[in-house]
Amino acid sequence: MFAEIESAYAEPTLYGITDGKAIGTYLEHKFKLHLNNLYTYTPGNSAAGIDFPGLDVDLKVTSITQPQSSCPFKSARQKIYGLGYHLLVFVYEKSDDHNLRTGRLNMKHAIFIHKDRTADYQMTRGILEILSRDGNADDLVAFFQDKVLPVDEIEARNIAEEVLQQHPNQGYLTISNALQWRLQYSRVIQKAGDIEGIDRIR
Repeated sequence: MFAEIESAYAEPTLYGITDGKAIGTYLEHKFKLHLNNLYTYTPGNSAAGIDFPGLDVDLKVTSITQPQSSCPFKSARQKIYGLGYHLLVFVYEKSDDHNLRTGRLNMKHAIFIHKDRTADYQMTRGILEILSRDGNADDLVAFFQDKVLPVDEIEARNIAEEVLQQHPNQGYLTISNALQWRLQYSRVIQKAGDIEGIDRIR
């Protein structure tokens, strides 16, 4: 398995590297080379926006010290209905061997998050509680405003009416508002293997 192989591998080019983006690029490149040796698949590109568009999967690499990453903002609905694609998340702990001058990425977690679980935890939990108490569109709009959902009043009303017709699934990401969504993975690390749609691979 890739994560086990990588955890045991000492890499000279990683020695002294602390930049998470550089480490993420290294690991993503190496994982894709690993897949190329085993499978035929459609590689991602900037137009597709995700790493494996044919599989509807985006790859995320993050450090255990602060397990988070960013992703493109497409719509405020992503916070309620999910990102629209699955996530494969590698969580690593980096260490350096100063004698050998190599770096090693101990793969602490490898987690597959089904797209139905990629919405924001607090947002979906609040919506589902409101719906369970026979809440209406006004209740939902007020909740969206309290949670500072990045929409105007008209769009908030449109989303509220949509939610009444199509209830969201409980999400398990923490999605922070920014120019890009900031995704935080502490909860999925805790819940992986215990919740349907959040699978622990390692």
